[in-house]
Amino acid sequence: MFAKLNSMGIFGMDAYPVSVETDLSQGLPSFDVVGLPDASVRESRERVRAAMKNCGLDFPVSRITINLAPADIRKEGPIYDLPFLLALLLATGQIDASLEGCAFVGELSLSGEVRRVNGVLSMALKAKECGLHSLYVPAANAAEGAIVQGLKVYPVRHLEELLRHLRGEQALEPAAFDLSRQAAAASAPDFSEVRGQQEAKRALEIAAAGGHNVLLIGPPGSGKSMLAKRIPSILPEMTFEESIETTRLHSIAGTLTDDTPLITVRPFRAPHHTISPAGLSGGGTIPHPGEISLAHNGVLFLDELPEFSRAAMEILRQPIEDGKVTISRVSATYSYPCSIMLVAAMNPCPCGYFGHPTHPCSCSSQAVARYLGRVSGPLLDRLDLHVEVPPVDYASLSSAQPAESSAAIRSRVNAARKLQQQRYRGTGITCNARLTSALLRESCPMTERAEALMHRAFDRLGLSARAYDRILKVARTIADLDGCEVIDGVHVGEAVQHRSLDRKYWPGEK
Repeated sequence: MFAKLNSMGIFGMDAYPVSVETDLSQGLPSFDVVGLPDASVRESRERVRAAMKNCGLDFPVSRITINLAPADIRKEGPIYDLPFLLALLLATGQIDASLEGCAFVGELSLSGEVRRVNGVLSMALKAKECGLHSLYVPAANAAEGAIVQGLKVYPVRHLEELLRHLRGEQALEPAAFDLSRQAAAASAPDFSEVRGQQEAKRALEIAAAGGHNVLLIGPPGSGKSMLAKRIPSILPEMTFEESIETTRLHSIAGTLTDDTPLITVRPFRAPHHTISPAGLSGGGTIPHPGEISLAHNGVLFLDELPEFSRAAMEILRQPIEDGKVTISRVSATYSYPCSIMLVAAMNPCPCGYFGHPTHPCSCSSQAVARYLGRVSGPLLDRLDLHVEVPPVDYASLSSAQPAESSAAIRSRVNAARKLQQQRYRGTGITCNARLTSALLRESCPMTERAEALMHRAFDRLGLSARAYDRILKVARTIADLDGCEVIDGVHVGEAVQHRSLDRKYWPGEK
């Protein structure tokens, strides 16, 4: 006896169709799964056996062989429990239904409940692309899958509920996605709560407007972390395409919640400095997204930057440039997008008071040099703005005058981003920080005054070619905030000012 039905698998960011082929033959009773299953797939045999028994179904006493095709891609996870069981029921004649054009995914409990799985949004997109009309998923994943229009996504809570549907006794209703029913996201802290630090606020406004990477450096208690945590409140709203791509990553990583099937707020990830390189970039026997990818289209905040391991910091260099993480294994190569805004914060020395106007530093010059040396020159060169966050004076802290709100700053950021979207329409570039070398000169025209100032800064500061490009991109963003199409000297001057701080703390770096 033979039966066949459709399921789905996950490979990196994408899903692929899996054919579950079941054969029952004479011989000693056995249950074999072939097609490169991992341990969790092989364990499905015991879950399926127990679920059938506890739901009053007959488990076949035969030689059972299940093949997962294509057989050259490793299958992982408990997502094949449900299709395994249905294939056995089809092969033994316990159900008689046409499942052509349908796909099934889901983990089974021993009692027959259907539990959530990872990657359903990618599976739904692929199912529609393959011409399938129906996808049966755990009820906890149904809202996520229903985002895909033109595909019927059926929520399944229990095996018996699905069997009644397939037998025509009680039909399941397809899930419908309603964006208005999403749980309200926790609002980010507001910049109006920050006293003083006008220069740092201005730098973060520039960074948000152009998607630039930022380094905040200053003594303890000056407000570096407080400023960084408020950056999401001034970032532009996500487009629907950005939401879909970000949600796919979080779905594969298993971080989506039942009440938030679609991510509509830009991610803010702040991993602890003890994180491993694999935790940051992603990895595993079958790789999964790391913190860099989970911050895609949002902010990755690294507090106490020198405390991260050297390997973890250096792993950031290529993803910052490429906008993606590539993980190679013997069997395959996986790529995850990571178009992020990197925000790093650090003290200037181990005690934190090097260069403080009133508090003396207790560190030796060698200790300061060793501490700052933990941040390499190549990584420093990839941070577009270097912002000093000085201690706040008493007058600013005690002032009753309200500070500018995040809403006011965000309105200027949105206006600048709108100019960039119009300028780069059709190129795939979303902001100035993503400008390619080919478009840099065309998109960044400068006045003679700006050219002369850039020339002097390049010679006097000994800038690298990368630093020159990044200063030009920041100047482009400052001009966009001013509504100017041509970059003037004042724009270049401000961009250079935000790039020269490394000469104070890292005088040997270019």
